[in-house]
Amino acid sequence: MKIDTQGLVVSEKRVGENDRLVTVLTREKGILRAFVRRTGRAGGGRLSAARLFTYSRFTIFVGRDSYIIDDAQPIEVFFDLRKDIGRLSLAQYFCELSIALAPQDAEAGDFLRLLLNAMYFLCKGTRANAVVKAAVEMRMMSLAGYMPDLVCCADCGRYEADTMLFLPRSGKILCGECYRPQPGGEPAAALGRGAMTALRHTIYADFGKLFAFRVSPSAERELAEASERYVLETLQRKFATLDFYHQMADAG
Repeated sequence: MKIDTQGLVVSEKRVGENDRLVTVLTREKGILRAFVRRTGRAGGGRLSAARLFTYSRFTIFVGRDSYIIDDAQPIEVFFDLRKDIGRLSLAQYFCELSIALAPQDAEAGDFLRLLLNAMYFLCKGTRANAVVKAAVEMRMMSLAGYMPDLVCCADCGRYEADTMLFLPRSGKILCGECYRPQPGGEPAAALGRGAMTALRHTIYADFGKLFAFRVSPSAERELAEASERYVLETLQRKFATLDFYHQMADAG
């Protein structure tokens, strides 16, 4: 049996001298791992269309215990990511995050759309890296079933305050009057009005407007801290690509 689908290659690993095992985020089947084999001149074409950060049309043979890419035709190659190490490392993090959160053997069109848009903005450089990162983190977590409750203060119902406290472990917000830090309690991320509005935007905005916002440098830092802490606290794991991204950002 064969399946035809479109997908973005989010991971690749060499197997033997010529073959590779690739992980593809597909529209119809979610995260899918398949072998790409070099067999003659056509095999070279499959290999090039199944490289990391390449969005392609795939014809995939379904074997007894594995998938094999029978044909691949590139639609979009996000080559410009390689021109900037910061954007490249961030794109790698997005791919690792999608492998952790996107479903397998299930429809994942929204995950794929999110990643493709993020790659586009990283290539163009028209949005700050921290803004793209927060939007991808929070929307992908929400798509995976981890949407936090950012509507209002969990205690008093207040919608706005000069400072709101986001509790990444429990996924709720408290206003400054209701928040009472406790020794050994859950640490909170303080958000001013701009950062709070932006954080809400990342999960509640229509998809077409997801990346269409700008914040001040201070709000950008607050937003970046809150979104990243939410990912790490909720998933209770580290991401090697995220650590590498921070290393490159610190070096720059």
